[in-house]
Formats: sequence, C-alpha cells, structure tokens
Amino acid sequence: MSERLPIAVLVSGTGTNLQALLDTVHGRDAQIVAVASSLAGVPALARAEQRGVPTAVFARSAYPDRGARDQALADWLAERGTQLVVLAGYMELLGAPFLDRFPGAVINVHPSLLPSFTGMRAVEQALEYGVKVFGVTVHYVDAGVDSGAVILQGAVELLGAREPGEVLAALRPLEHELLPRAVSLFAAGALSVDPENPRRIAIRAEDARTAGV
Repeated sequence: MSERLPIAVLVSGTGTNLQALLDTVHGRDAQIVAVASSLAGVPALARAEQRGVPTAVFARSAYPDRGARDQALADWLAERGTQLVVLAGYMELLGAPFLDRFPGAVINVHPSLLPSFTGMRAVEQALEYGVKVFGVTVHYVDAGVDSGAVILQGAVELLGAREPGEVLAALRPLEHELLPRAVSLFAAGALSVDPENPRRIAIRAEDARTAGV
C-alpha cells in the first residue's frame, strides 16, 4: 500500500495550481486521488484526466442547495480516501458540515497577504488601496472567508502595477511554489498548531529548513 498522502484538489478554472501539484508532489509526497470542479468543461479537468486522476463535477445548479452539494462532494472525496482537501482556484464557499468531514485538513491558496484583502477581487482590492507589495497566502480553511490560520506566505514588490492581470501573472510563480510546499509539509506531519496561539501554525524545524521556510 502506498504511504503517500491521498489528497483531493478542488478547482473551478484553468488549473495551473493543480498542474503545479501534479508536477511536484503527485506520486512523491502525496497522491492526488480526486479532482472535483464546480464547473464542467474547465481546463483543470483535462489536466487531471491526462494524468489518470478521477474527476467529477459538482455544480451548484445540480443540487437543491449548497448543503446538498457539499454533502455529495464530501461523500465522493471520502470514498476515494481523501485525507487532505486542497482548494486550488475553487470559486465556491464550503459550509461547516463539509469542513467537519475533513477537520484540520482543508487548505486554500489566496492571492493576497492575509489578513488583508479577503474574499473575491483580492488583487483588485489591493490595487485600489494602492499597495506596493502583493502576495500569496496558503492557509487552513475555516467557516469564515479567508480567515483560517496561515501556513505559508510569499510576497513580491510591484511598484508600478496597475492591472489585475499584471499582478496575477507575477503572483502565479509564488502560488506554484507555496501550495506544493504546504502540501509536502502537511504530508510530512510537519505542521502543528501553536498551543499558545491557535492562529499560529508551527513548522517543524528540520522540515522548515528543508522546505526553505
């Protein structure tokens, strides 16, 4: 039996972060056992299918409410042995009952330095605010909006940025670096909650050095 951590990836679009996971941790530190999308026909599904990863679509319109969708999604992921759920450009909220099915095992990548600029349009918010440093956060998902404990962050200085596309292009390499690194740390059991501050995620020292944290 494989000792690799079985993970599921939730997507809604092109899937470049999924591709980063397929190219780095898949088959090494972890095994992607499922890819679920909120939308049919998106490129992310094709990326998974090309690697032989099972895929499914869970569109909100196919269920009476979000709770029913979340339950069906959680059931499908659990059937495949999922132990970590990774949100990689997933443009839907997940309710508390879903999170309770995977306690402390749902992470997300967000295009800002949280706690600044949560929710949708994070890059647009940052541009409107006039910031000069933009960033990426990988964090645990809780019942709030981008309010879970931070795992990893990275930043880039863009003094003259004006357009969201320009910022997103600069952030993409950071996303592709940080999300796989966070999955590897989780798979290694290197992440733990600081008992003195539940919002602080401690990284085991030897793993932090190896991961370049």
